Amino acid sequence: MLFLNLLFAQAEPPVVSETAKDIADSATKVVQSVSSRTWLDLNTLILASVVLSVLAIASWVANYLTRRSSPSINPALVERFVLRLWSWWLMFAILIAGLFLKEVGTIVLFGLVSFWAFREFITMTPTRRGDHRALFWSLVVFTPLQYVLIGLSPWGIRFRNGNTIDFYEIYSIMIPVYASLFIPARIAMAGDHKRFLERSAQIQAGLMICVYCLSFAPALLYLPLKTAAGAAWPGSNAGLLFFFVLITQISDVFQWGWGRVANKRVIAKDVSSSRTWEGMVGGALSTGIVGATLYWVTPFTPWESALMAIVVAALGFAGGMTMSAIKRDRGVHDYGTLVRGHAGVLDRIDTLCFSAPIFYHLTRFFFS
Repeated sequence: MLFLNLLFAQAEPPVVSETAKDIADSATKVVQSVSSRTWLDLNTLILASVVLSVLAIASWVANYLTRRSSPSINPALVERFVLRLWSWWLMFAILIAGLFLKEVGTIVLFGLVSFWAFREFITMTPTRRGDHRALFWSLVVFTPLQYVLIGLSPWGIRFRNGNTIDFYEIYSIMIPVYASLFIPARIAMAGDHKRFLERSAQIQAGLMICVYCLSFAPALLYLPLKTAAGAAWPGSNAGLLFFFVLITQISDVFQWGWGRVANKRVIAKDVSSSRTWEGMVGGALSTGIVGATLYWVTPFTPWESALMAIVVAALGFAGGMTMSAIKRDRGVHDYGTLVRGHAGVLDRIDTLCFSAPIFYHLTRFFFS
C-alpha cells in the first residue's frame, strides 16, 4: 500500500521541495539536527571505562586461575571462562571501534555482523540449486538495503502536498513483507518444488533473525529521545546502544550463573539442558538490578531502566532457546568458529537479535 500511495498520490513526482532554496534549507536543517546531537558524552565514556576495567580485572583473575593448579578449581570451568572472556573482549573492541566511527561506522559494523550471521545460518541449512538466486537477493540486496534505509532515516522524503515519509515506514516492513513475499516467488520461478516450504521458510527465518531484528540496534542512534516527563534528553544515543548491548551480555552471564547454582527445573532438556526456570527468573531479576544502577546513561528513570533490562533479559533468554532448538534440529553444536570461545557470530548475538526490535520499539513509543 505504501508504494501504491506513492505512485498515485495526486499523480505528482516525489519532489523533496519546490525550489532549490527549499531543498538546500531542508538539507541544512537535517545536517544540523544530526550534528547537534551529543555523540559520546561523559556518561558513555565513564560506562565504557568501567566495562574496560572489569574486563581487565577478569583477565587478571583468569590468568591467575590458569597458572594455579588446585584440586578445588575445575579446569574445564576455568577454560570455559577464559574462552568466554576472549569473546567479550572481541565484542567490546568491535563495539568501541564502531562507536568512535559514529553513526555510519556503527551501521556498517552491524551490517557486516548481520551479513556474517546470516551466512552462518544458511551454511547449516540444506539448500538446493534453485535457492541460489533467492539467497543472492537476500545477502547482496535486502541485507545492505535494510541498513542503508536506517542510515537515511533522519532525512525522509517530503512531497509537494506536504506529506512526509519517514524511512522507518519502509525499513520496518521491507523484510517481513516484501522480502518474505519475494523469496518464495523467486524460488518457485527456479522450477524446483522439492521441500519448497521448508527451503523458503529457512531463508525467511534467517533474514528475519539475522538482518531485520538485529538492524533495530543501530536504529537506536537516530531516535530523538526524551524523558518520561516529556523533556528532551541531552544524553548520547550511542550510550543507549552501549547500554543495550551491555545488558544483553550481562543477562547471559546471570542466567548461566543462576542455572549453575539452581539447576533444578530444566525448561526443555532436549533443547538445552543448562537452561532452567531458576536461571531465567534469577537472571532477569539480577539484570533488572544492574539496569537500574545504569539508568544514568539512558533517558529512563531507575525503575524504567530496570523494567527495560528485565524485558531484554527475558527476550534474550527466548532467543537463546530458539537458536538452541535450531541447532539441535540441524544436529550441530555451534553455528560457526569465527569467535574464539563462543563459536560463531550467531551464537554470540542471538540475544541481541531477539531483544533489539522490542527494545527499540518500547524506546520509540515511550521515550521518543
